Amino acid sequence: MHLTLPVDERVYLRDLAKRQAEYAALPVMQKRRQMWLDLNDEKPGAEPPVVIETWTFDRDFMPPSVFRCHTDLGRAIEGQLLRRIRQFELINDDSVIPDTFDMHWSVSIDDLGVKIGRETVKDAQGYELGYHFLHPIKDLKKDFSLLKPATCTVDKQATMDRKAFFEELFDGILKVRLCSDIMGSTCLTQRVVQLMGMEAFFTAMCDQPDDVHRLMAFLRDNCLRVMKWAESEGLLRLNNQPGDTNASSGNMTSRLPAPGFSGEAARLCDMWGAANSQETVGVSPEMFHEFCFPYYRDICQPFGLLYWGCCEPAHPFWDDIRKFPHLKKVSISRWCDQKFIGEAMRGTGLVFSRKPDPKFLGVDAKLDEEAWARHIRETLEAAKGVFLEFIVRDVYTIHGDLQKPRRAVEIARREISNHYKG
Repeated sequence: MHLTLPVDERVYLRDLAKRQAEYAALPVMQKRRQMWLDLNDEKPGAEPPVVIETWTFDRDFMPPSVFRCHTDLGRAIEGQLLRRIRQFELINDDSVIPDTFDMHWSVSIDDLGVKIGRETVKDAQGYELGYHFLHPIKDLKKDFSLLKPATCTVDKQATMDRKAFFEELFDGILKVRLCSDIMGSTCLTQRVVQLMGMEAFFTAMCDQPDDVHRLMAFLRDNCLRVMKWAESEGLLRLNNQPGDTNASSGNMTSRLPAPGFSGEAARLCDMWGAANSQETVGVSPEMFHEFCFPYYRDICQPFGLLYWGCCEPAHPFWDDIRKFPHLKKVSISRWCDQKFIGEAMRGTGLVFSRKPDPKFLGVDAKLDEEAWARHIRETLEAAKGVFLEFIVRDVYTIHGDLQKPRRAVEIARREISNHYKG
């Protein structure tokens, strides 16, 4: 991508950056920063934040009509700025707008040595939602040799060239922040399903247990190889700042970095990590313990703090989940037994990261306000005495009604104010 922009796009993008900077400086943003700090630092009575994740319903939230840039570079920059601005202006949840323009390293990582194809299909509105993988492994024993140790490269000069370009573009408005994630593929069972399919994976656990262990060990070792490569290359950066999230959950905490942090480059122990195993929702706790837990435990060990889970229910596997090293937050999806987890978490300092049922925002054209309020109250009751956050995810359309997510946030805040007992 050429680092040049037309004059009119430069002027427009600087104006957008000024709006982001103005919002980042508002007193409400400092209040929200403190809210996340209180939650993640286990301050008694910490108020539960409420966040609506928007990228899944970009057909409504970021339609082509809101963009003004025509170049690929300009549109990419515009998208980052507009998302933060519109999050505040249209939804006004507890997302914190940073006073930075964030960018990442120019890296290339091949963590498998084999290509995983994917076929997609468009829905009635022309958006690609449905997909399936073209699995390269047809026979686990015979095809295992297709897999290769991870290879990683970084173009530091290209990264610094982009950083210099952004610094010149946003000079005097926004600081440019070089960010990083962990860089390893921590969702091990997702990789398995991409490689061989869920039915084959489940069958192999019964018919070829040794081969499944061999595959899980390979994926674990490759994940750790990439993570430690990023650390040794000095690519890691602290991810506990405004704008840093795991699954849209704010990362701000004074518990990171770990003691001994000496400067710009972070260690794995200075960072939040995240992992999940959505694909094993259909296996028994005993099978999860045998085929998944040891490998996930190993990849979570280097982190400073851990966010675990996504859409899978946590309660069937709680005996293992609670043993993950550095565990801090657990995703509590709509399929989870909230009462069980609330009782299990009470007194632990863990955060009950509630994922409300997305049907309230995504299925009906009009928000059923009373049903949504009742849904929020059910969680407040289950999580009584537990650190709590609400992260609304997996909403794929709001039927063009941009007032709906904003109203959902207002109702959730009202119910929290009236009923939450931390």
